Amino acid sequence: MTEPTPSAFDKARTGLWVSLQKHLTAVYGAEKGFLAATSFTDSFPFSPAAASEEQLATYHAARLTLRDLYTDETAQLDTLVKAIRTKAYTEDEKKQLYLLLLGYMDIAAAAFELLHTHVPTRQPEDEELAATVARFERVRKFARLNVKGLAGLLG
Repeated sequence: MTEPTPSAFDKARTGLWVSLQKHLTAVYGAEKGFLAATSFTDSFPFSPAAASEEQLATYHAARLTLRDLYTDETAQLDTLVKAIRTKAYTEDEKKQLYLLLLGYMDIAAAAFELLHTHVPTRQPEDEELAATVARFERVRKFARLNVKGLAGLLG
């Protein structure tokens, strides 16, 4: 017997699942690097005077890597959410895709939170990071709203 041909939705769901797993690998790698770069201390915020110049340089490089990944991932998530919204999937199918995204976002958010917790006592303003945080939360709220649906809001 032959297996049924997967639907466009099944292909999209499988593709999204595989893609999110690859993205998680990148997030976990950046998180691991960032945690290794902060291993010189166990109290946060930390005093920059407690670290050598080399440790601070390693910290800043790892922080930049994680921050840039956060910005890139957020932009891609925003695009994915817009794509899901415009596809001709049923509402239940869209909810499944949004749930996959939300699961990924919850895991990734824990890694990206390190950008706020594992900091020196004096951290300069980072407007791009603030904009990324706001955009990430908007995307997450939009996905949650679509999973919950209008009935969930009224009930």
